[in-house]
Amino acid sequence: MTAVPDTEASTDPASSARRVALIVAIAFFMQLLDSTIISTSLPQMGQSFGVPAVAMSIGITVYMLTMAVFVPLSGWLADRFGARNIFLLAIVLFTLASLACGFSQSLAQFVAARIVQGLGSALMTPVGRILVLRNAPKSELLNATALITWPALFAPVVGPVLGGFITTYLSWHWNFFINIPLGLIGLALVARFIPGDREADPKPLDWPGFFLTSLGLALLLYGLERIAHPEDGALPTLLLVAAGIVIGWLAVRHLRRAPHPLLDLSAFKVQTFAISTLAAGTIFRVAINATPFLLPLLFQVGFGLSPVDAGLMILAYFLGNLGMKTVTTPTLRRFGFRTVMVVNGLIASAAIMACAAISPGTPQALVVALMLIAGLSRSMQFTALNTLAFADIDATQRSSAATLSSMLQQVAMLFGVAVAAAIVNLSQIARSEAAPDLVDFRIAFVVIGLIALAASFRFIVLPPNAGSEVSGHALEN
Repeated sequence: MTAVPDTEASTDPASSARRVALIVAIAFFMQLLDSTIISTSLPQMGQSFGVPAVAMSIGITVYMLTMAVFVPLSGWLADRFGARNIFLLAIVLFTLASLACGFSQSLAQFVAARIVQGLGSALMTPVGRILVLRNAPKSELLNATALITWPALFAPVVGPVLGGFITTYLSWHWNFFINIPLGLIGLALVARFIPGDREADPKPLDWPGFFLTSLGLALLLYGLERIAHPEDGALPTLLLVAAGIVIGWLAVRHLRRAPHPLLDLSAFKVQTFAISTLAAGTIFRVAINATPFLLPLLFQVGFGLSPVDAGLMILAYFLGNLGMKTVTTPTLRRFGFRTVMVVNGLIASAAIMACAAISPGTPQALVVALMLIAGLSRSMQFTALNTLAFADIDATQRSSAATLSSMLQQVAMLFGVAVAAAIVNLSQIARSEAAPDLVDFRIAFVVIGLIALAASFRFIVLPPNAGSEVSGHALEN
């Protein structure tokens, strides 16, 4: 199958690739900003709807589950109807749903709007990656990936601060209305500058594969999300996770045997993709996602800092994430993926474990320096993983590879939070204490750091020239 262009692309592939990546990044920023901004306004929204604040968590749950159901379908839709068309549809759905969220008068209306928003989000992330992969030559893939990675690093910085400001001085409705201009700008840029394409020979829809994959992913993600809330009971959580794993196994067996599978699993035969997504990559992403969850709790619960003071500490962490973007590309070009991912992985692991050594008496300058180092190393590893994953993926595998990568990143995100929460809770239970203390967070950081350390050594199996066509490392050395 080959992609058939609908419009003429730019004559300069590098310029076109950067433009497409930047436009996709704007859409990703809107999506990720919404995810980080909503948590600050849940109490006010509950008060507006006349329900307890804890009841508002259903808005986050249905969003996550809708994404889980429809993410596996995104690659097939992009092949069948064109990646640009589906990306436009995703932005339209997300923008209109944001408008509906802002105008919601009841919890039921809000939940319905969040379901539609989850559908738009499910299509946006993998299809956005497909657009970047189709429009970026391998020599530009590193720069393009760095561009679409910055929203994941920048949105968590401005999201909580912006959400708190809007909720305090305007109203929670504007946390959703802020997506409207971003969505309109994204729509105009996609329609104007991103070339359309479609598959010359689209596959029929694999309905059994869609059902099994979506159900398995939804059950697994919901089960992992519940681990962070032990008060809900352990048995339902274990049953959900077990059911998700069993159905996921059935889905994999079906996809291997189906004549036209919903997802092409052959991408996992590509070493660079398998290591950076399924194996070491997923394990390291668990640590990547656990750390931002633990840090605010460490500073507020363990150190007793106010939310504002804790936020300033976290700001240093995310500024480190942003600061590394300018040096990631030349570093990978100079040393190559294997060396960078092993060495930087060790630094990132050490930084995570070092968080267990700080205390309220640690000089603030030292804590800020540690946050910067942790953020810098996290950013480097995040970009390297996302780029290496697609370094050796061929054209026929792009759609499935982008979808599989999005699915596994969702699992890693929730699993990271779940593991961190479980360690803190187990440590607290072992000490027979009613509330977590500094020692519980120290244990969690050590365990998470060891997980990252184990994943870092796994990257040694990569050949020295892994992803060299993307990094340019072998061409200069």
